[in-house]
Amino acid sequence: MDKPRQGGFESGAVTSAPNKCLVTGAAGFIGSHLVDRLLERGQTVVGLDNLKLGTLSNLARARENPRFRFFQADVNDTAAVSRLLAAESASGPFAMAWHLAANSDIRAGVVDPDVDLRDTFLTTHNLLKALREHRILRVAFASTSAIYGVHPAKLTEDLGPLFPISNYGAMKLASEAALSAALESFLERVWIFRFPNVVGSRATHGAIYDFARKLKANPAELEVLGDGTQEKPYFHVADLVEAMLFIVERASEPLNYYNIGTADSVTSVRQMAEAVVREMAPGAKIRYTGGSKGWVGDVPRFSYSVEKLRRLGWSPRLTSDQAVERAVREIVQETQAG
Repeated sequence: MDKPRQGGFESGAVTSAPNKCLVTGAAGFIGSHLVDRLLERGQTVVGLDNLKLGTLSNLARARENPRFRFFQADVNDTAAVSRLLAAESASGPFAMAWHLAANSDIRAGVVDPDVDLRDTFLTTHNLLKALREHRILRVAFASTSAIYGVHPAKLTEDLGPLFPISNYGAMKLASEAALSAALESFLERVWIFRFPNVVGSRATHGAIYDFARKLKANPAELEVLGDGTQEKPYFHVADLVEAMLFIVERASEPLNYYNIGTADSVTSVRQMAEAVVREMAPGAKIRYTGGSKGWVGDVPRFSYSVEKLRRLGWSPRLTSDQAVERAVREIVQETQAG
């Protein structure tokens, strides 16, 4: 067993990652960071995104790289995706797919449950059809801690039964099941990453993002949903991408599923609100709306186990508080510049 390595890979390390890959949701928050890192590591990347939440500005650096090709396409447009994969396979086969296309806003799925059905589950279902047709037999999937629902126990990968309390979590769990079934019928290998709350530059949603936008509109007061006592582990997107890459390189079972995040490290909503105020509008009043939850489907606190990932040989660089502090600086800078 290798000693756990802080922050993933050493600079300049030789990797065994597949050379050509498909990334869905490539222009999104996490997808664009993944694309940048894959290109840095010498891979050829074909990116898809419908640009509903993602933006081309997130891919500004990637689009200057001759090993990157981007297509504005909806994964649920099966005919268009099939034509695209056929054309792109002509220059060489795809080694794997990274599936990040999904609705990433839990609250949007509460208002309209069709959002998660269409953008989270059906994108998985339809991508699997395309992968089968074009013999792309390995897939890495962005799942979520929301699949666990509310549990008093520490959230370990084999915890059950699982009863999500949001449509978002339910459709991610259904996607995991679809991947498991596809592994039985045609896939060779699946990697499932169960994310915590991810923060950092290029965010499209989340508490820090919302706080910064609210303060830009009204520098005198910040409204915070709930009572501020909600506590969760927050993970920086840079650490997240390194963990994903490490798992794909090191985990070699047919089905590999890992919690990714910080262990025994959480940050409260109150801490985040105060950090954004300090950075963006010192002296602004913070007004809490009350209640233990920020919104319907919110899991106000949980304890997350990453022991399985540590046994594989990886541990994060940043604690939850450090990840939040870095993300606040990044998101406030982007908000003020926008």
